[in-house]
Amino acid sequence: MEEKKLDKSSLIGMGLLAGLLFWMISGGFGKEDAKLQEEKEKTENVDTAAMAVAEVFNAAPTDSLATEKFKAALGDFAYSATLPAAYDEEVVVATDYLTVTFSNKGGYIKTLKLNGIHAISKESNEIVTLIKDNNSKLNLKFQTKDNRVFNTNEMLFEPSVSKDGENTVVSMKLKSSENAFLEYRYVIKPNNYMLDFSIKTVGLANVINGSNPADLDWQLKAYRNEKSISYENRYTEMVYEYEGGKDDYLSASSSLDDATEKDVTYIAFRQHFFASILLTDTAFTTAELKSENLVKDEEFDTVFTKNFQANVPLEFKGGELNYNMNLYFGPASYDILNDYNRNLDKVMPLGWGIFGWINEFVFIPVFGILASFLPYGIAIIALTILVRLVMSPITYKSYVSQAKMKIIRPEVNEINEKYKNDPMKKQQETMKLYSAAGVNPMAGCLPALAQIPVFYALFQFFPSAFDLRQKSFLWADDLSSYDNIIQLPFRIPFYGDHVSLFPILASIAIFFYMKMTTGDQPQMAPQEGMPDMSKIMKIMIYISPIMMLFFFNNYASGLSLYYFVSNMITIAIMWVIKNKIVSHDKLKMKMDENKTKEKPQGKFQRKMQEMMEQAQAAQEQQKRNKK
Repeated sequence: MEEKKLDKSSLIGMGLLAGLLFWMISGGFGKEDAKLQEEKEKTENVDTAAMAVAEVFNAAPTDSLATEKFKAALGDFAYSATLPAAYDEEVVVATDYLTVTFSNKGGYIKTLKLNGIHAISKESNEIVTLIKDNNSKLNLKFQTKDNRVFNTNEMLFEPSVSKDGENTVVSMKLKSSENAFLEYRYVIKPNNYMLDFSIKTVGLANVINGSNPADLDWQLKAYRNEKSISYENRYTEMVYEYEGGKDDYLSASSSLDDATEKDVTYIAFRQHFFASILLTDTAFTTAELKSENLVKDEEFDTVFTKNFQANVPLEFKGGELNYNMNLYFGPASYDILNDYNRNLDKVMPLGWGIFGWINEFVFIPVFGILASFLPYGIAIIALTILVRLVMSPITYKSYVSQAKMKIIRPEVNEINEKYKNDPMKKQQETMKLYSAAGVNPMAGCLPALAQIPVFYALFQFFPSAFDLRQKSFLWADDLSSYDNIIQLPFRIPFYGDHVSLFPILASIAIFFYMKMTTGDQPQMAPQEGMPDMSKIMKIMIYISPIMMLFFFNNYASGLSLYYFVSNMITIAIMWVIKNKIVSHDKLKMKMDENKTKEKPQGKFQRKMQEMMEQAQAAQEQQKRNKK
């Protein structure tokens, strides 16, 4: 048999195949694999660092194996493994206002108590603790030039404590060498809820990759501190300032709400009567904000209210970080927050526009003066009396208008009957009668509208008044919460599992008030195709008190006390006006006298007259066209 030989073409083909195989092994697809491997190693570096920190943190100081793992995983920051402070260590600083415990793991606050302020009730032995059991985290995420990614909450800082006059300075340093470090610096001042807080790096320009900003992540899972978790949760929300003084908030009622804003200067996690606030001198270029409602069922979700999270980038300048900030942990009190002159009064839910102005410039200072020498329950009653006295001229005008309408009611009924088949003519004649008698049908509505800003402002004032917290009056042990006189063994939908007395009294008072005022209002004949308003008003006399009873059963007893006293005073004022001030006979004589006088029509009346005449002409033209 003839032996086969490799010809020239076969040798070339084999050479090409060998070259392709060599390219694949040494480069080509291998480069893609190398990239994947690099990303994998970066992830493994982070995981290994976290595991090494956890191991050395829980190990004995003599465990050299844990220390060696720590050094291998942390690269440039392994220097801290050689320090005695690399092991479990805490720093406790106490003032009259705060007790703060710092942990060297993460360099942040481990526990923070508000001294002398009780949680849930005044009789409770539990002090309000805003931070405990890992419910709060402050983490700085950054990348080094050797492609390692670190989270500071997993790292071990070296703590040191010093005094600066009366202030206590706590320094937490994450070191790469004795003179190169990342520092969290806290300054705790006596008789102050505000801490100075700064984040800076020294000598790390050659270690940290400063081309990308470091991500600061601040979180708080808010503990319940009040008797009613549903009421507390209603006023627990995130508030922030951005773009040179604008303020906004994330919804307190949504299950999940988020926002991304620019140039943010403070972020506040408000827990109804308490606040945790991060302020910065250098505005954060952007901030990603998130609020999650943790109370899905208030019967079972009784520990936490909201989960707050804020993520902001910290920019490097010259390869280094240098941010001067503040941390506030304390009461959400208007007076305390406003004294800092940092626009923190906007953290308070005082209402928008005119409602907020009324609270800020009227009710807060006036109530503050009254409460300075009166018990808080009596101060609420005194404030109520002042409000009703100031509003009494409006009440007087409203009553006089109702009285005039009642006097003129028979003549209005005659017009209604005479022109019942001609609505346009009936309206014209009614307007003429009003004008001749000097009656303004809108005069009774305008006073009621004028009272709405006051009503709404007070509705916002009482739930936000920190001074009412755990202050007792009569049977109410806390004017900032409900006054339960009976605890029910079951829960009534929309009502609750308790019976509050002040809402019952307020409902009875509003029933008699509506009965008095509705009885004096004219019973107008219903227009064709329109509902009978007189019947609706009669129904509302009974519905409104029931609605108040259900709505206010879980609200602050101070608010129910105000409405009870307010309605009682209004009833008394109306009785005095009706029986001692306004004489119906004299009022009727005055109205009859007005009818004999010729009075020029005002602009509004003239305009209305022209519109009605035009409408009547159009109606008559339409009838002629049909014929």
